[in-house]
Amino acid sequence: MSSPYLTLTVVELTQETPDAVTIHFERHDRQAVSCLPGQFLTLILPCGPGGKKERRAYSLSSTPSEAPRLAVTVKRVAGGLMSNYLLDTVQVGQQLEVMAPIGNFTLTPQPGAARSVVLVGAGSGITPLMSMLKAVLREEPQSQVLLVYGNRNEESVIFAEQLRRLEQQYAGRLQVEHVYSQPKGPVTAHQHTGRLNRTMLLRILEQRHSFPPAQAEYYLCGPEGMMLEAQAALELLGVPASRIRRESFVAAAEATETAAAQPHGHGDVSAATTDEGASLTRTVTIHYEGAEYQFAVEPNQTILEAALDQDIDLPYSCQAGLCTACRGKCLSGKVHLDEREGLSDAEMNQGYVLTCVGHPLTSDVVIEIG
Repeated sequence: MSSPYLTLTVVELTQETPDAVTIHFERHDRQAVSCLPGQFLTLILPCGPGGKKERRAYSLSSTPSEAPRLAVTVKRVAGGLMSNYLLDTVQVGQQLEVMAPIGNFTLTPQPGAARSVVLVGAGSGITPLMSMLKAVLREEPQSQVLLVYGNRNEESVIFAEQLRRLEQQYAGRLQVEHVYSQPKGPVTAHQHTGRLNRTMLLRILEQRHSFPPAQAEYYLCGPEGMMLEAQAALELLGVPASRIRRESFVAAAEATETAAAQPHGHGDVSAATTDEGASLTRTVTIHYEGAEYQFAVEPNQTILEAALDQDIDLPYSCQAGLCTACRGKCLSGKVHLDEREGLSDAEMNQGYVLTCVGHPLTSDVVIEIG
């Protein structure tokens, strides 16, 4: 199995807004890095106290067709450890340690498709949507895209110029609707004043007859409040839940994925209220990259925290149970998860766990990662 860690070189920086920069990377050998539109890259940088390495996940704003380049777009967050470190220090030629792209919030281009794709985002939630938008326009000549993008004002629009160019290049196939909560100038066509909430989204979508609600595909990314409002609007329009995808890890991250199920059995995974056995220290066995690790997990620790305390370098990113970078399969024993947003019902049933929010409830827990 190949290592999930890569070293990438910064080859270009693009200033998108006064507080957002796109960082373009390549491998030193210029080989393509496998990814899908919508996935994210985890950056590992020594920006913590005393140079401690910290991890943050950033959605790719590039598409696979831009290989060998990968790009992430980083917006400065007030008090944000990683975003401020990056924007203040990153330079062309610098080498950064990253985890290979992963994530379930993806769109797979289908050249023969003729579909309507609606992307709803706010602020830096545009980054994975931008990757999807470019991929559909480039690789699905019969498909059309509607982007509804909320920002404070015109100056805070990430990718403003790139979106204008794409609208011209793909006239009739791409429509961008901007929503400004505090516009600086008069709004023009395809611009709206107010918050990107349920009422605003309904007003915009009801005017787009070429995007029939029940047939279009919807991808939502942004603050949790915006996504709840968007989901409420789509429910009122009768959009089936199966046609709505949302990115949940982005907000949590700012405060390989398709590995086949193993043929052997699995343990018991619970996301209900922590039950019996949670107050005892348990020994956990981890199989990772051909090695076996055994270590004790205290009652107040997650499995990942206990491993890191033992200097066992397991993969992880968000540490909130959302991004799935730390996913493994529980082969025996019983594990409780504090949060299961990142796992599908099928994955839960197959015994998959997230070590960053997992607690062993029995003494025979064995987890296989990778």
